[in-house]
Amino acid sequence: MLIIGCDYHPSFQQIALVDTATGECGERKLTHMVKAESFYRALSEGSVRVGMEATGHARWFERLLAELNFELWIGDPAEIRAKRVRKQKTDRQDAEHLMRLLVEDRFPRIWVPSPENRDLRQLLRHRHRLVQMRNRLKNQLQAIALNEGMRRKKGLWSKRGRAQFESLVLAPWTTRRRQDLLQLLDRLDPRIDELSSAIQQEADDGRMCKG
Repeated sequence: MLIIGCDYHPSFQQIALVDTATGECGERKLTHMVKAESFYRALSEGSVRVGMEATGHARWFERLLAELNFELWIGDPAEIRAKRVRKQKTDRQDAEHLMRLLVEDRFPRIWVPSPENRDLRQLLRHRHRLVQMRNRLKNQLQAIALNEGMRRKKGLWSKRGRAQFESLVLAPWTTRRRQDLLQLLDRLDPRIDELSSAIQQEADDGRMCKG
């Protein structure tokens, strides 16, 4: 088996590797993405295990290793640091440290949700962000209404309340602001409804509970 300790950065990765069958060791610095992809695809023969700290911005790398049927072990950064003997820290030493933990069977592997589960989380996160945007829009529109003496609270969003709000005579740029905010609100509502339906469908199908 080829074991690789990967010190991953968004702009490059430093790796340390060892072939457990031959004892041959090596190290390389791979710039993203073409050079790194070319290197890993060249290893497609035989079993490969890659260990790296949990980090963001690595989805493309995870997909590449999955495509190549390589093992990817994600480690707890705090535990990895705690297992370090030397206080001095360089990218090369980080990669060697990860490789050593893998070889010595001391790598603090953590559970990682499946790609399908993480994609579902994107659905939930996306809807949540849009709802936050909608709330901010509504708060701004409520402030405009209150400044004109119109206090309707939730009633502002009823058909009657909105008609009354839109009939208010405002200064030119305040009118423009009201119009733009209402248009943005009208665009958000159907999108949020669509995402809500998608979440409900995923829940009905039982996919929201899978890891």
